[in-house]
Parts: sequence; C-alpha cells; structure tokens
Amino acid sequence: MLLFIPCSGAAQAQKEAPKTWHPVEFAIVKLNDMPPISWNMYHTEKKGVLLLHLWKRYLLINLLDEEVYDIDPQKVKNAGESVEWSYSDLPLKAIDTPDWRERDIGTMERIRFKLGGADHHYLEVQIPLQINGKPLY
Repeated sequence: MLLFIPCSGAAQAQKEAPKTWHPVEFAIVKLNDMPPISWNMYHTEKKGVLLLHLWKRYLLINLLDEEVYDIDPQKVKNAGESVEWSYSDLPLKAIDTPDWRERDIGTMERIRFKLGGADHHYLEVQIPLQINGKPLY
C-alpha cells in the first residue's frame, strides 16, 4: 500500500501540457434553434473533439463518445485567435446530454442534443464534411 502512494503523486505531478486549440473556419451553432449572440469553436489535431466557447462558458464536445463536458473557463487561456487548454483539466463527469442525434445534411454534419438541467436547452452544431464524407474537424 505504501508503494502505491508515491506513484500516484508522481502521476499527478506530471500534468499534461496545454494544447493549442485553433478556431474552426466554418461552423454553425444554434441554441434552441436560434444563433447564440456570442460563440467561438476550436479544434486540435485530434478529430471528433471540439471546444465550444458559448458566452462565458466552455463546452468540450466529444463527437465519438457522444459526451459533453463543462470546462472551467479559468483553465482556458487566450492565445491570439486560438486558445490553450489541457486534457488534464477535463472534469470527471460529463454533462447529461439526452436526445443526441447526428445527421449528414449534405456538405455538413449536424449534431443536436439536449443540455441537461432544468431548462433543457437544445444545442445544435453543424460542421463541414470533407469530400470523402468524414468530418473536417
């Protein structure tokens, strides 16, 4: 038991370096079928993971696992047009996102889901598809 304690402390001490998240060139975001007043979307080299800045809130959207995480905005740092954020700051639990639906709508992929909570807002994200039909981000 005592041998395990130093190992776990060393693993926590090696915090992952922040990744640079670049702006998504073209996307459409809707909240309850209306465009939000203020938003930005970012991506890294990892396909299927998007970071959405919605007003003062950041949401990490994992398209492959159909999960959304509420990210602490103080952990996201501006770097010009890009932002920096580390996966080591990912919360342990995802937000409840019932009613997740994905649909190919021609040159775009539409992802629509309900954000958990009392208000049950619907969030829709449309991202461009490549010529081969796979998402660009």
